[in-house]
Amino acid sequence: MDSRDAGRPDPSETQADLAALRRSYSRGGLRRAELADDPVEQFRQWFEQARGAALPEPNAMVLSTSAGERTSSRTVLLKAYDQRGFVFFTNYGSRKARQIASRPWVGLLFPWYPLERQVAIEGRAERISAAESLAYFSSRPWGSRLGAWVSQQSSVISSRKILELQWEHMKRRFADGDVPLPPSWGGFRVVPESIEFWQGRENRLHDRFLYRREGSSWRIERLAP
Repeated sequence: MDSRDAGRPDPSETQADLAALRRSYSRGGLRRAELADDPVEQFRQWFEQARGAALPEPNAMVLSTSAGERTSSRTVLLKAYDQRGFVFFTNYGSRKARQIASRPWVGLLFPWYPLERQVAIEGRAERISAAESLAYFSSRPWGSRLGAWVSQQSSVISSRKILELQWEHMKRRFADGDVPLPPSWGGFRVVPESIEFWQGRENRLHDRFLYRREGSSWRIERLAP
């Protein structure tokens, strides 16, 4: 054995450990009769239950975007939702924003593991109005507003010192406490075309219901697990 391998885990043992990682989902099921006719209302019910269960950041969602043959994912925070769609905020120069500009079809995933639930949303992302972005931006803590000016999101930087120097510069620039909305920062609304509700069940026979938009209404289908 190469001395450099001493102390390293055996790959075959690691794979065996991963294969043994499993749990049985038994918190409950989901029946068609329990579902709201409207998926946004159904989402509201589940979201409030996630909040009531004191999950850490229940509004955290995985946003998947693509450009060409490549797909990227990251966690963002849901900041508003209604019948029009689901809203998050970002730098308009970020990778996610650039990918949305070239291909607006995106996916959202809410992984509420302690409740053995997830919600998957697919739809088109579109910029919200500057007035809507300003309204939310003005509600953010001063440090968060300042941070939106500091970071040119997704750009390459040589060290953290760059951010710290920019932070000090912006602190002096906006020392009076008034931090305006950066021109490169704002919100996107994901207008859903489909919303799937997934509830874990025993023996991996999970309950899955898909709402699919059909004109001004929604069609509900049960999917095999």
